[in-house]
Amino acid sequence: MKYDADELELLDAIELEAVEPIAFDNEKIKAMATDTLAYLKQKKQITINMKQSDLDFVKQRAKDIGISYQNIIQALIHNYAHGKVELKI
Repeated sequence: MKYDADELELLDAIELEAVEPIAFDNEKIKAMATDTLAYLKQKKQITINMKQSDLDFVKQRAKDIGISYQNIIQALIHNYAHGKVELKI
């Protein structure tokens, strides 16, 4: 396993028992978690050019299953971004 410089410094400090405990700030951690969750929920409106026939197909599939076509496109992008869908060009 390869470590970066910060990780190596931390490992050395642990081995030399040169690590000092720090105060646990529960409120700060809660605030950071809240900020992170807010960021993860943010949505950004974009403009995308795509073939009309592809859009019509997605809209029809969305209508067939009773959801919005935007939700299908969002799900596809989300799944691709998280490695659940593989792109073949």
